[in-house]
Amino acid sequence: MRFQTQLIPAVLIRRYKRFLADCRLEDGREVVAHCANPGSMMGLAEEGMRIWLEPNDDPKKKLRFGWRLVEHAGGHFTGVDTSVPNRALKAALQDGAVAGLEYPMVRAEVKYGENSRVDFLLSGDGPDGAGRDCYVEVKSVTLCRQSGLAEFPDSRTTRGARHMTELAAMARAGHRAVVLFLVQRTDCDRMSVAGDIDPAYAAALCDALADGVEVMVLGTHISPHGVTVGAPMPFVAP
Repeated sequence: MRFQTQLIPAVLIRRYKRFLADCRLEDGREVVAHCANPGSMMGLAEEGMRIWLEPNDDPKKKLRFGWRLVEHAGGHFTGVDTSVPNRALKAALQDGAVAGLEYPMVRAEVKYGENSRVDFLLSGDGPDGAGRDCYVEVKSVTLCRQSGLAEFPDSRTTRGARHMTELAAMARAGHRAVVLFLVQRTDCDRMSVAGDIDPAYAAALCDALADGVEVMVLGTHISPHGVTVGAPMPFVAP
């Protein structure tokens, strides 16, 4: 998934009201950027961080910039836009490029459970040859508190726990159900659940696994040009 316009570097001044960020461009101008991330962004919203913004000239948008990346030492990046994983994964799923999730039919945002929508419903003759529908929930992972270890979530997520309960119900009904963690960081090589941040989510995930829900973890390739799905990563059970 390529960004629609060329990203430009900036320095973060502050993030506030969750969805707004004051930034300083290289020419000294201060601008307000939209932050498409409702989470805490722990470790990613500190004053002085080098970030990357996507300019836009869409008259329907109130803000002229969107915050897309945080740049770290060593040329590593974190993608902070939580809409990116679904867009990148949709392209990969449609191309049959995600091992274990090769299905001929890919539908996004399909209603299921109790007034919820699953990120992707895969159907047709899948890799297991059983002809089962496959329900896939995608989670964007951006938290890193120890070197190389990505964690989810970065704040309490009642909605996330509900998704685990609904995936578990699909698995018990005989469908295939997958929670897919997409690690939007290039400095991590494994992933786990931050049970100390949200014990309820960790418990819901453990219950879902016991009911047959599968866990997949994928890395990403991130640059100011775009984000693409990378190789599988190990999941460290909570």
